[in-house]
Amino acid sequence: MTKLTDAPEAILLVGGKGTRLRPLTVHTPKPMVPAAGVPFLTHQLARAKAAGVEHIVMATSYLAEVFEPHFGDGSALGLHLEYVTETDPLGTGGAIRNVASRLHSGPDDPVLIFNGDILTGLDIRALVATHRDSGADVSLHLTRVEDPRAYGLVPTDDTGRVTAFLEKPQTPEEIVTDQINAGAYVFNRSVIDSIPAGRPVSVERETFPGLLADGAHLQGMVDSTYWLDLGTPQAFVRGSADLVLGRAPSPAVPGRCGDRLVLDGAQVAADAKLMGGTVVGTGARVEPGARVDGSTILDGAVIEAGAVVRDSLVGAGARVGARTVLDGAVVGDGAHIGADNELLGGARVWCDARIPRGAVRFSSDQ
Repeated sequence: MTKLTDAPEAILLVGGKGTRLRPLTVHTPKPMVPAAGVPFLTHQLARAKAAGVEHIVMATSYLAEVFEPHFGDGSALGLHLEYVTETDPLGTGGAIRNVASRLHSGPDDPVLIFNGDILTGLDIRALVATHRDSGADVSLHLTRVEDPRAYGLVPTDDTGRVTAFLEKPQTPEEIVTDQINAGAYVFNRSVIDSIPAGRPVSVERETFPGLLADGAHLQGMVDSTYWLDLGTPQAFVRGSADLVLGRAPSPAVPGRCGDRLVLDGAQVAADAKLMGGTVVGTGARVEPGARVDGSTILDGAVIEAGAVVRDSLVGAGARVGARTVLDGAVVGDGAHIGADNELLGGARVWCDARIPRGAVRFSSDQ
């Protein structure tokens, strides 16, 4: 076991509003939306604990009041958790600086920092070891992506030292690497204390380029294990399914990995088909002849007879009518979709909305 004196502390950035995930985040902050049967944040906390982390400070903002009642002091997870709420949005760097007073680390000690919306198989211990062995001021988890145009690029030299931070490339000539910032870092505590206090700061746009310009040592560690940004509903649904299927590692999945995860108190008809990493939440019901593939059905939701649900999320207490087809759709908490509808390709139904029988179709009434 890692000794207490060797265990790095961690900061979890969980303050974002999750606007790209709405309506999932209307009533629930993004890190608390269930993935594979538990709030997504549970997976991050469990993986940090497994890597030897013992003290975690959560930087909260949006719907901050829901975190502590759920996780408490962290003792149930074998952790010591603290919470700091920012009243005005401070950006990633500002949020990190805002919680600095809760850290116990000395100036040269490493502090882990995680974004609250990244699902990853990162070897956390290896990132800390890379940081210590390289003598870096900041170390970054980098991952490789096939199409880096949507991301900022982070090229490194042959020793792994970061040489630049490049904005999203616009032309093929600007794609000088396939390495991107994967949203997990190790900072020396002294670097955290050097971030300006009391104002918004972006680590990506201000802190990292500023450190590089000042000659600081920023080290990159490429770890191309599983990595997914859960910023969109489609990505969130996929991440949950990958956790259930065992493609994304987590010690917090409440059950054995496989094609389905049916939580206690759910009812699934004998001839209903569940596959592709589908989750059926507590008190939910899947009626005869329904087919649910790669989807998340939250607590208390109902999938009526003969409905087909693919790659979709159905919110708590929502109802999907008989023979209705959802494909790549999100249904907010408490919404009711009548029978014989078709919602495809990114459709979002707001919380408590009502869609009458047969009101939305992509095919003829035959």
